[in-house]
Amino acid sequence: MIGIVDYGMGNLHSVSKALERLNYDYFISENQDELRRADGLILPGVGSFKDAMEILRSEKLDQFLIEWAKSGKPLLGICLGMQLLFEESEENGETKGLALLKGKVRRFTGVTKAGERYKVPHMGWNRLAFHQEHPLLDQVEQGHVYFVHSYVVQAMEAGELLASSDYDVVVPAVVAKENVLGTQFHPEKSSSVGMKLLENFASIVTKEKEAKKIYE
Repeated sequence: MIGIVDYGMGNLHSVSKALERLNYDYFISENQDELRRADGLILPGVGSFKDAMEILRSEKLDQFLIEWAKSGKPLLGICLGMQLLFEESEENGETKGLALLKGKVRRFTGVTKAGERYKVPHMGWNRLAFHQEHPLLDQVEQGHVYFVHSYVVQAMEAGELLASSDYDVVVPAVVAKENVLGTQFHPEKSSSVGMKLLENFASIVTKEKEAKKIYE
């Protein structure tokens, strides 16, 4: 069972519909006691990093998510949800994140090194480039996925970068550190490539649940 964290800033409909297409059980909740029943969590996100963190802190969901990550259960951040996993963002002033992953979120400059301007936000389909193997990428094609974002993760640990795209700078597209996972793009809107990635996350959740039963 996957729990989708509802904190008022996530595209809950598209994520839940994607899980329905995969025939995987899920529920949506902002209640910590209910979310603890899940075997894995998805943290979606659309909007401002600062606003999102203020809501998470006000509802004490920030500490809940940190404790969840420490428990070893799978956690997948999507788009803004992925950015929240990192240390801080400069969006609307410096704001501390969950710091589950090392790295800082910075705005695209909108100007190349050659002085040419490019569009911000980064919106549309870009091709993935894989950097290392991981269960989250098992049998996922290095195809095109759908991005919508004005800010990009920088200064992250190279060993935690699974896949990237390019938009003047390297865009961390899929990241992972043990049970903490993230995608900058929207897998639920990324056709067969994104659906396979979500299917792999569901498989990770299932395997973790089964392993836990063995050791109980």
